[in-house]
Amino acid sequence: MLKYIAIILFLFGNTLLFGQVKTDPILTSKDTIKSQEINPLAPAKAAFYSAILPGLGQAYNKKYWKIPLVYGAIGTTLYFYSLNNTKYHEFRDAYKSRLAGNPNEKYSYLDDTRLITAQRFYQRNRDLSLLLTAGFYILNIVDANVDAHLLQFNVNDNLSLNPKLDTNEINFKPNFGLALNYTF
Repeated sequence: MLKYIAIILFLFGNTLLFGQVKTDPILTSKDTIKSQEINPLAPAKAAFYSAILPGLGQAYNKKYWKIPLVYGAIGTTLYFYSLNNTKYHEFRDAYKSRLAGNPNEKYSYLDDTRLITAQRFYQRNRDLSLLLTAGFYILNIVDANVDAHLLQFNVNDNLSLNPKLDTNEINFKPNFGLALNYTF
């Protein structure tokens, strides 16, 4: 009989028992990381500035060291465009004057096929220089836009990606992996 009473007290008795109640207030930690305010229009504004004046978007992003690179790339391709355009018009005018019966003494040593070949060569290089100028102009705009996006990206020491190398305990072969650590 004592056995049955012990079982009944055990089954119904432990649901009514409570542990000690802690009356101290729970400590909460304050957020010490200050979040930066994200401006969603900053990349569009930087791209717009670079479209208006090359290098202005880089100045807006405070990446002043990129401005000489932008002007160097665009200026060099514009110089070669101007040089090839001048040479193209020289050979074209020499060929036209030869067809009209007034040969140019500067290019008298060249025959007609050489003048046409030189004209095509400089025309192709002129067009390529113009294409490169447009490419560097677009690259300037894309660079300002991407750089403005990346300025708002949270990069701090709390986020890290580390390679991890473990040895298998059974056959002692290395196991490779990556560990993504985020500390609060």
